Amino acid sequence: MAGTECKTPLYDMHVKYGGKIVPFAGYLLPVQYGTGVIGEHMAVRTACGLFDVSHMGEIICKGPDALNNLNMLLTNNYTVMAEGQARYSPMCNEQGGVVDDLIVYKVREDCYFIVVNAANKDKDFAWMKAHQFGDVVFEDISSQVAQLALQGPKAIGILKKLVKEEDIPEKYYTCKFHRTIDGMDCIISKTGYTGEDGVEIYLAAENGPRLWELLLEAGKEEGLIPCGLGARDTLRLEAAMPLYGHEMDDAISPKEAGLGIFVKMDKEDFIGRQALIEKGPLTRKRVGLKVTGRGIIREHQAVYAGGEQIGITTSGTHCPYLGYPVAMALVDVAYKEPGTELEVDVRGRRVKAEVVALPFYKKK
Repeated sequence: MAGTECKTPLYDMHVKYGGKIVPFAGYLLPVQYGTGVIGEHMAVRTACGLFDVSHMGEIICKGPDALNNLNMLLTNNYTVMAEGQARYSPMCNEQGGVVDDLIVYKVREDCYFIVVNAANKDKDFAWMKAHQFGDVVFEDISSQVAQLALQGPKAIGILKKLVKEEDIPEKYYTCKFHRTIDGMDCIISKTGYTGEDGVEIYLAAENGPRLWELLLEAGKEEGLIPCGLGARDTLRLEAAMPLYGHEMDDAISPKEAGLGIFVKMDKEDFIGRQALIEKGPLTRKRVGLKVTGRGIIREHQAVYAGGEQIGITTSGTHCPYLGYPVAMALVDVAYKEPGTELEVDVRGRRVKAEVVALPFYKKK
């Protein structure tokens, strides 16, 4: 329903810095700033970009049965985890499709911090509540949290101007709780959705704008610029990171989406496990396509081998850094090998493409 979108705590910053505001996942967010999508994309690949990701959802799971609940809800295994460690997982329905994909941080024994996709926040929370058992509490704290993503090869250098060396997590997919930036309590997490180095910082909603200004000021010399949803999407696609509602949904299994390494079939049980067993061997798989003909492939376009449709594209764009168009697609497993030549129907015209290994882009 148009007109009912929420504003993130950083809305006024987007207006101040010239963001072009659009409705997205129930929020008003900048699709781009004056620099434009390509400029923002290149800044993240070569220097640094700053994103408002406060539309993402945050849920606390705590109690003596928190771990058992997570292991039943999620396909990954959370049993052996250090405090401050983060772990990605799909969350399946009973049919083996994906309800959402999310990241869980271990705060301490019996307490976990879960980050879910914006568009699925309410659905996910309701799903967790509907399937909870034993002594556990799920609490949606999304409205209390701002999240900023500082991404790019110069991100850590910029952050070092504001925090002590020991406040920055060393390893990818780890975080530091209760760190202070200019007196503000933060979670600093070495994660991101761009294929680059960088951090995501969580803090009280009311402190979001102050951190935004502080970071932009600190990164001035390094070429740090604010970035919008447009670059967020081209960056994640170039790095072949799946997006919910595209590479996976309620009818696509995590294995089909190429996320099999996050599905621990040796766990005693999880929602969707039985369905995944019954599905048997994969019949379709996510692949990368590099356009070899003329044109740009988008989502939901039919993929052909000869005269036969063998799949559908899930995301596609022109990659600014790589300099050519790519797409991801779900295709019949017989056509998943790199080097396979296929065609995609782009508004009634067949565009040639070749299956390539993922990711399209990997940082040096």
